[in-house]
Amino acid sequence: MSFTLFPGTRLVLALESLAGLSVGDALGAQYFVPGNKPSDLLEGRVPDAPWEWTDDTEQACCLVATLAGDDGDFDRDGFAERLAGQFDAYRGYGPGAVTMLREIRDGLPWPIAAAAAFGGQGSCGNGAAMRAAPLGAWHADSLAHAAAQGVRAAEVTHAHPEGIAGGVAVTVAAAVAAAARLNGHKPDRGRLLRATAGHTPTGVVADALVEAAGLADIGIAEAANRLGSGGQATAQDTVPFALWVADRYLDDYPAAVAACVVAGGDVDTTAAIAGGVVAAYTGVDGIPPAWLAAREPLPAWLPA
Repeated sequence: MSFTLFPGTRLVLALESLAGLSVGDALGAQYFVPGNKPSDLLEGRVPDAPWEWTDDTEQACCLVATLAGDDGDFDRDGFAERLAGQFDAYRGYGPGAVTMLREIRDGLPWPIAAAAAFGGQGSCGNGAAMRAAPLGAWHADSLAHAAAQGVRAAEVTHAHPEGIAGGVAVTVAAAVAAAARLNGHKPDRGRLLRATAGHTPTGVVADALVEAAGLADIGIAEAANRLGSGGQATAQDTVPFALWVADRYLDDYPAAVAACVVAGGDVDTTAAIAGGVVAAYTGVDGIPPAWLAAREPLPAWLPA
């Protein structure tokens, strides 16, 4: 990569990715509300505002706030403190996440809390992935460094190798997207997936990314069926499809979010992941202004 990023530029890239993540999350969540039909989105009709965001966005905001004070490796202790201090259980957190964050808030060190989850297996959920895109945008100048920082950010809450791999994959994908924006060259179909797979720890997520790179000519429904669209809320069945969408619609934010919505599954999370990666490439100008206006405002404590 042939560019140098200064702290202010890194923050702008991260915030624009966060905008895409949060709008995708908030709009996707509307399709869990009875009466809102995914088919309407394909025809340009969206639910009534405001669109409230979920735990995906709350955690991503904590991540960006941690990055804003970063002068080296990702501050895991600071991130854990923010997650525990800011979390609102009514934002859609799973029971395991609520228990873990309450334990951290009450003083249990995060490595112990993360390792104890799911009977000592650690979480392989999609939580580390859903918040990760701004981290990749921040580290657009080095995919290897993005991957390493993705591990650090994921392991605060996810001790399972696949949960960590999901966070790394989304971090790297957003770094690829942001780098392509800065270089002025859109990657060919499949390249984002292959580059991401090359920096993702070996396992199910990485293998599925390789498979996804070979699915260029299939439809959304078939891709969701082959890769999973988050119905199990694991990294393995969420991240490959969400990044397949981002790879296919890298320059078309509305189409990326719509693809996640019509596929079904964990719609707010797949749309958050794809939206965060695509916005790392398009910038905030790629997000429809009406969608940004409809999204609930982000927390006042978020750095500007």
